[in-house]
Amino acid sequence: MSNRQTRTDVILIGAGIMSATLGTLLKELVPDWNITVLEKLPKAGEESSNEWNNAGTGHAALCELNYTAEKPDGSIDISKAIKVNEEFQVSMQFWSYLVKSSLIRNPQEFIMPLPHMSFVHGAQDVAYLKKRFEAMSANPLFQGMEFSDDPSKLAEWMPLMMKDRTSNEPIAATKVDSGTDVNFGALTRILFDHLKKKNVDIKYKQHVDDIKRTGDGAWELKVRHVDTGTVERHTAKFVFIGGGGGSLHLLQKSGIPEGKSIGGFPVSGLFMSCNNPEIVEKHHAKVYGKAKVGAPPMSVPHLDTRFIDNKKSLLFGPFAGFSPKFLKTGSMLDLITSVKPHNLTTMLAAGAKNMPLTKYLIQQVMLSKEQRMEELREFVPNARIEDWDLVVAGQRVQVIKDTAAGGKGTLQFGTEVINAADGSIAALLGASPGASTAVSVMLEVIKKCFPQQLKAWEPKIKEMIPSYGVSLVKNPDLVQELHTSTARTLGLSDKGAVKVAHRTVS
Repeated sequence: MSNRQTRTDVILIGAGIMSATLGTLLKELVPDWNITVLEKLPKAGEESSNEWNNAGTGHAALCELNYTAEKPDGSIDISKAIKVNEEFQVSMQFWSYLVKSSLIRNPQEFIMPLPHMSFVHGAQDVAYLKKRFEAMSANPLFQGMEFSDDPSKLAEWMPLMMKDRTSNEPIAATKVDSGTDVNFGALTRILFDHLKKKNVDIKYKQHVDDIKRTGDGAWELKVRHVDTGTVERHTAKFVFIGGGGGSLHLLQKSGIPEGKSIGGFPVSGLFMSCNNPEIVEKHHAKVYGKAKVGAPPMSVPHLDTRFIDNKKSLLFGPFAGFSPKFLKTGSMLDLITSVKPHNLTTMLAAGAKNMPLTKYLIQQVMLSKEQRMEELREFVPNARIEDWDLVVAGQRVQVIKDTAAGGKGTLQFGTEVINAADGSIAALLGASPGASTAVSVMLEVIKKCFPQQLKAWEPKIKEMIPSYGVSLVKNPDLVQELHTSTARTLGLSDKGAVKVAHRTVS
């Protein structure tokens, strides 16, 4: 059993979209730094970032209704949607920079133009959607949004969803043509191929058993080879824990006070995937509905056109499930071993508070395929059971922590960066909108962990992300300019979109 030691500047744990993004940013900012990536699985982008695990699909808050809550006075709060959209614009700018710099050759391998729609039924939800449309379409970030409650118009927008629809209840939809479908699995693999060429040391089948502080303030990782059991020690001045659901255990092992009293609650997902190419061809959009009462935000039903392995696919879901694993390839003991003396009261408070969520998850687990088909038929009235297969998606671990607003044991729906006060280690926890906002989240890591270098790095950051440090919502001209330039660079411009639409919609 070897105990070889290696020193490096930066260690990234997990070969998913977050580490891929942070590694790429750092290689642009400080090309001479040595970076090592440690991944438990044999390949990059196989867990949370994998396209079949529903890793973010271009969340720009154009259609996700859980980002636009109705306030008690009846008005619509679009502040969360603005934040998510601005963060997605940052990702688009960074990807454009990579294409212009020839670091990404063909953007169509990971991003395609696709309309984003919201769809509701019932008088109350139609009224809500109209108010939401009025609030959003007045904002420069959401220009071009259309609203209709006219069935003949809706039949043009979403023929598959309107065919054989017999119900007389009012329905409505909004549509934004500038939406996209992003394959984060493909993007992760592209970025790791690029990092390999930049001499980043990417080590697969490496399980991080332990993390501890050394006398000189660096971090030493005990790393075990999954197949051989050989142990190596890796030391670095900066460590980023980007291991999806696996990050919480590693954060706890680091022992930093900022990681205390934080817990995690795993939620698994299932999707229906259409196996009939004729039906796949009849739908060309990402369509989000409204979550059922008691359902968590990540269970908003949606019917999504996806581009996976250069092929058009159609997915419906998600149906929530429960497994105590924190990763799809994790252990059945993950949840139990994440409960420590310092987060026990937080976890118990969360359990007491979230009985409706627990009940909802149990109901979801018990659904038969026919019951799932009934939910799908709210979107596709004539859906037949033989045209759809069940796909198990990835695990999501929602953060549980004590907050001023929610009190003890509050379940967080979002992505959180937890870092040591001295910036020597940072971990990413949480779920949606995750991958879609990866660039913003990794810039936050850079800002928190490298404050001394930030000033010197700013010109390069602004070259990569022209809107860096600027509020897009207050600069409508800049929004327009960036929309146009990123769409052109990423092959999403009107001509590209029309070409794709004609090729794929029958």
